[in-house]
Amino acid sequence: MSFEDLEPRQSLGDNLHGLVREDLDGYSVADLKARIETLEGEIVRVKAAIEAKSSQRSAADALFKF
Repeated sequence: MSFEDLEPRQSLGDNLHGLVREDLDGYSVADLKARIETLEGEIVRVKAAIEAKSSQRSAADALFKF
């Protein structure tokens, strides 16, 4: 057993909740625009992951459907 196994794991969404609650007052307009671009890129990545998982599920359902 490694030490990594003993460390508590971060729950899904912890980073997202921290990001949503972050104070934006210290950011410049350019920083905020860059943040929006990054978040929009993440939305595209998440939608692609959803599509891939949905396709895999559909393929599995079709395979086991008699």
